[in-house]
Amino acid sequence: MKTRILPHCSSADLSEAANSVESVPVYQYEMPEGLTVRVRVTSNPFGLEPDDLFQMAARINKKRSFLFVSRILGKHIPVDPHQSLLGGAVLALLWQRRRSEAVDGKNEAVEKGGIGSLEEVCSAFRGDRNEARELYRRLRANKLHAGEPALFIAFAETATALGHAMYDCFAGDTRFLHTTREDLVDRQPVLSFEEEHSHATSHRCYARENSFFEGEDTVVLVDDEVTTGNTALNIIRDLQSKYPRRRYVVASLLDWRNAEDRQRFAELEKELSITIDTLALIEGRIEVEGGPVNRLPQSMPEYRGSGSMKVIRHDLTPFFTHTNAISTNSTGKKSTCPYLEWTGRFGMHEENNAALDQQISESASHLALIRQGRRTLCLGTGEFMYVPMRIAAELGEGVRYQSSTRSPIHVLDEEGYAVRSGFPHVSPDDPEIANFFYNVPAGEYDEIFVFLERQPVETNLEPLLAALENTGIPLVHLVTAGAASGPSEEGE
Repeated sequence: MKTRILPHCSSADLSEAANSVESVPVYQYEMPEGLTVRVRVTSNPFGLEPDDLFQMAARINKKRSFLFVSRILGKHIPVDPHQSLLGGAVLALLWQRRRSEAVDGKNEAVEKGGIGSLEEVCSAFRGDRNEARELYRRLRANKLHAGEPALFIAFAETATALGHAMYDCFAGDTRFLHTTREDLVDRQPVLSFEEEHSHATSHRCYARENSFFEGEDTVVLVDDEVTTGNTALNIIRDLQSKYPRRRYVVASLLDWRNAEDRQRFAELEKELSITIDTLALIEGRIEVEGGPVNRLPQSMPEYRGSGSMKVIRHDLTPFFTHTNAISTNSTGKKSTCPYLEWTGRFGMHEENNAALDQQISESASHLALIRQGRRTLCLGTGEFMYVPMRIAAELGEGVRYQSSTRSPIHVLDEEGYAVRSGFPHVSPDDPEIANFFYNVPAGEYDEIFVFLERQPVETNLEPLLAALENTGIPLVHLVTAGAASGPSEEGE
């Protein structure tokens, strides 16, 4: 893939250049089959290069032909788990600075928090593991004071860990929930809305108590990227119709809304008599030439179980508390296997954080004794990202983290392209949903820990095991966080 930087101004000039389209930096990404994406950066307050935050790939989706592949999220590209957790810290600090400036024109409240400045945390994205680990340790020891009641909502599947990590930076009257693609037959979603450009468009919000969304709290919506803002507007409209409040914040790493998109935000503010603040590390405009790439990464492999890969199974059920719920998949099969209690899928409050911290630390201590390799990959699955990421951060040196995804991406083994290898498989939870994990080079790891929130039916694991066998990693630790006490799946 070719990347070109067209003539541009320095980041120090960006605030003045934002109103002058011709003078801002333009990055041009040339991808397969004539697909070209030009990114015109209009706001970059911390002087980050786009390469610090993302690489580009062609997306196999007629609604949107490209993907900003994050170098921070721990989704498609393996990352140091501490650096990924600091992605949430950056958004927390950015919001804290924004509020402080609004009150007294200063940002002292951020630097006094004990974590360090926003610029210092941003630099950890490019720093070594020790710098990121030390910053995250300081964050855990010196949380920011929320200062006002706040409800954090993260968008599945990509931003579940990012939103949880942002929420976890605060002490005070805060609570957290992430949207889900799961369909629960024994519960009614409190909110539901659509994400038009996604492969899985429906979002649902479940909460264990009916009062979870009530109150005048500021709602902080967290996503990895805002392209049009439609998803945020959809949930704001639904939430406002049921649990009205006055203030919303949309926090993302990247914001690509054009003038028309921003106008729609302003129109909704006026219509609903609310304010919608937005914050992001980089803002800009996108221009696209060429159509979508229509080829899948590769055909689904068959699992024969005859290779040299060794599979060891681990059950973390005793280390966690759980919530009982009955889900159904695309074929009508139901599962009674429990979910983890404190992932955020059913909502959680600040006072629940200590219990989750303890459960994560005890699980990590257990797995650290089991770990055998010097080069270890931890793989979360789907929405189940934050807990595995936190465990990975406590497993010691030589650990990388990423997660599987529903998103089909064109694979191209070429320098500079974001997705150089792909491993498709059928979801262990739903045989009609394709999953993928990416960027696992041959010979890169000694072992892999694969984290499953719920125990699937044994035969449903075979496609995942086939994909894992194709990586060539010799040792697979299959880690289940919630196992059923009896049969976990039944038909209609």
